[in-house]
Amino acid sequence: MTADRPPARPDLDRPDQDGEWRIPLLEETLSVSKRQIETGRVRVEVKVVERDEPFELDLDREDVEVRHVPVGRPIDAVPETRREGETLIVPVVEEEVVVTKRLVLREELHITRRSVRRTERASVTLRSEEAVVSRVEGDGATDRTMTATDNFRETDT
Repeated sequence: MTADRPPARPDLDRPDQDGEWRIPLLEETLSVSKRQIETGRVRVEVKVVERDEPFELDLDREDVEVRHVPVGRPIDAVPETRREGETLIVPVVEEEVVVTKRLVLREELHITRRSVRRTERASVTLRSEEAVVSRVEGDGATDRTMTATDNFRETDT
């Protein structure tokens, strides 16, 4: 190899018209592709699993207590319904035949509201599904199974 000439290559055997040596630079490229091939098959079975699920639920209700309180005194007008704390007082009046007619407060209803809470205990049956996946080889034999919560595991064929 001489100083005025590059290393021997078939495309570099002589200078161009201007007397210059031109060196083409080559590059290799890569073409990659993929294809799908069948390596086996799987069978998916779904089964229903039942389980009892207990629960607790607080239920509220309001009870009232009605107490009849005898009064028995004459009045001139019907008293208003009134409230004393949590108790609602409803006057019950009647007319009484006497030599003269008069209005008598016979009794009052004292109605008190109480809140009652009770805990109801019961059980319900809940259902869920689990998937069982089996890998099927070309000869129809199953060599692996998998559930929804497992990874594939080897099984006897």
